[in-house]
Amino acid sequence: MLIGVLLLINQVVSYLSVTYYFIRPNYQQINSLIATQINMVFLEDVDYLDDNTQQRIYQATHIGIFDDAEAKQNGLNQAVYYQFFSRQISDLLGGDAEVRISANEPFLIWVNPPQDPSIWITIPMASFSEGDISPLTIYLLVIGILSVAGGWIFVRRLNKPLHALQVAALEVARGKVPAPLKEQGSSEIISVTSAFNQMSKGIKQLEDDRALLTAGISHDLRTPLTRIRLASEMLPEDQEWIKDGIVNDIEDMNDIIDQFIDYVRQDTRERRETLSLNDLIEEVVQSRNIEEHHHIDTELGSLPPAMLRKVAIKRVLDNLVENAFRYGSDNIMIKSGHDKRRKCVFVEVRDFGPGIPEERIDDLFQPFTQGDKARGSVGSGLGLAIIKRIVSLHKGTVALENHPQGGLVARVTLPIS
Repeated sequence: MLIGVLLLINQVVSYLSVTYYFIRPNYQQINSLIATQINMVFLEDVDYLDDNTQQRIYQATHIGIFDDAEAKQNGLNQAVYYQFFSRQISDLLGGDAEVRISANEPFLIWVNPPQDPSIWITIPMASFSEGDISPLTIYLLVIGILSVAGGWIFVRRLNKPLHALQVAALEVARGKVPAPLKEQGSSEIISVTSAFNQMSKGIKQLEDDRALLTAGISHDLRTPLTRIRLASEMLPEDQEWIKDGIVNDIEDMNDIIDQFIDYVRQDTRERRETLSLNDLIEEVVQSRNIEEHHHIDTELGSLPPAMLRKVAIKRVLDNLVENAFRYGSDNIMIKSGHDKRRKCVFVEVRDFGPGIPEERIDDLFQPFTQGDKARGSVGSGLGLAIIKRIVSLHKGTVALENHPQGGLVARVTLPIS
């Protein structure tokens, strides 16, 4: 836009400069010459209406003198009226004059002089054409178009690596590691691209190291936990209460280890499939219905298929249900729907517990943030962080809000395509 505006100003100034300092002086000189020739016709003691005088004037200057009838017979009606010439010649001749120019060759300037409005004087003008200004206009238009096109190509080439950098940065934000970007463009953009490639490589190495470390720790922890569980089985019957406590603690620790593994797992390796979100909800509900003290009500709307990672979305649904049972109530409600305007599907999991303070909602999505300040103290604080990572991987959103009638509602929105 800046280049286009500057070029437009330049073209206007150039056009006006050529018009006022080149074309207009030439026209003024022509008008002065025409007025001089007309004044010569009206010299004193010369009968310009005499046939012999007209013949001598025509042979010397090719200037013709006609009355109205003769002028119409010689093409006056086909001549074009020019206000610019009429006004200037009127000033030069000292009275109202009308100027017309024939549209066909030979070009003739027809003047109705103020000295005698009953006659028309024709003055031949070689190579006169009203299209004389067209080459200048075409030239300026071509230069302007080429300049704007060149500026557009320059800006496009300059912005291309920036756009690639933006796309890659969004991929990193979603947990993916893009391929190294091609280092091109200006020296500053090349430096930024090189730094981004190094950062992306470092993030990939950090993720791999974290996954390896977590896997190693989980493996090393499960071995002594298994030995402790086996040892607890050997306790005498009168210490059954100790055995049950040890087993429950071991199960909680295994759950925490599984959450650590889920958090560092890279779900990007799982391929997307065309699935129905309702089918995944029903699978999760069916697996949970075996618990006698838990009850799930469903209100599933008509949903179009969506491109989803089956295992990852089931993990989201299972975590939402587990959180609702653990921190909310034994009875929960699952609702699904289709937002046609936003082209997305959504699922809501509502419990009927005490809810949580509004100021604590955003904090719960942070890793290792437990709900002990809100609704309980069990768990590692990674459940919602895992949900947010998977949903972000699908370019969706997850939100928590307290229901006006009590309880907490977790809403997950996923794009259809």
